[in-house]
Amino acid sequence: MVNRVSQRAATGALLGLALGDALGYPTEFKTVPAILAAFGPWRTLEPARPALVSDDTQMTLALGRALRTATERGDLTPRGFERPLREEFVAWYRSPENVRAPGGTCLRACALLAEPDRPWQDASQAGSKGCGANMRVAPVGLAPRLSGEQRAGAAQLQSALTHGHPTALAASDLTAHAVHLLARGTRPAELVDALRSYALDHRTHYHHGWLGDLWTRAGDPGPEQFIARGWDECLAVLDRLREAVRTVSPETDPCLATGEGWIAEEALATGLLCFLLFPDEPVTALRRAACTAGDSDSIACLTGAFAGARLGAGAWPADWTGRIEYRADLLALGSLWDA
Repeated sequence: MVNRVSQRAATGALLGLALGDALGYPTEFKTVPAILAAFGPWRTLEPARPALVSDDTQMTLALGRALRTATERGDLTPRGFERPLREEFVAWYRSPENVRAPGGTCLRACALLAEPDRPWQDASQAGSKGCGANMRVAPVGLAPRLSGEQRAGAAQLQSALTHGHPTALAASDLTAHAVHLLARGTRPAELVDALRSYALDHRTHYHHGWLGDLWTRAGDPGPEQFIARGWDECLAVLDRLREAVRTVSPETDPCLATGEGWIAEEALATGLLCFLLFPDEPVTALRRAACTAGDSDSIACLTGAFAGARLGAGAWPADWTGRIEYRADLLALGSLWDA
């Protein structure tokens, strides 16, 4: 499965995520014909100067900082991660820079997380599986020296603080696992099968230590049934993705095959589809992801994270990375984990 480890995978993934965000931020909420009319052929899309990003990159950085804080204190644990993560999410919520069309689920959950005595499970929006759960999770797949249990638990916990639906948890876990696999050298042609195997292996595994009694908010008979609902929805969209990779024309909107990306499992699948259509052409993959009828910035975020994790920091044109907003913050986290 593994052929090589990419060079500076963390830096490449974080820069790719932010570049995808910057390309997709102006095209979000537009139809493909409207995007083409406003910006020209999709294969010529360019990030603006400066390349401003949305809440997707802002929350990725919040998560990355929380992960750095937690791991600097020792081994990653649920309590050691939840506290700085909660603080970073609340700081983002209160920031004057939080004016980039943030998602309603994140705003509602973070307002409740700001109440210090409220258990985070009571702040979680248990019915939401929006893509805000997994568009920000890439740092969990990039941080070194995490066990599989830590990576999965942290990916699901960061989702659960805002998006408590089991599909949001499973899609976040899968997204982090995909980033990890690509950074470790998994071939694109083998990725979907590897993710399906992972989903099947974890289908009824509920991370009690990381999630506590979150499952009781959903009305399922038990935690295994709760989490299996999420994995089953992810498995279904992975089956659609596997067929789409084989049959979809790169010239058609990828959202027609795997969904518009407003919900977590579709954001994962469509972001992966754009990457897998152009596994050796990262800039083209980003442009395709940004020219979509759905949640273009989140789809392109994920595409950029996948491509950057596989190809490393050298995947992106220096002219593009030089104009990206929050560049210093992205490079600081990437350099830390690449070292």
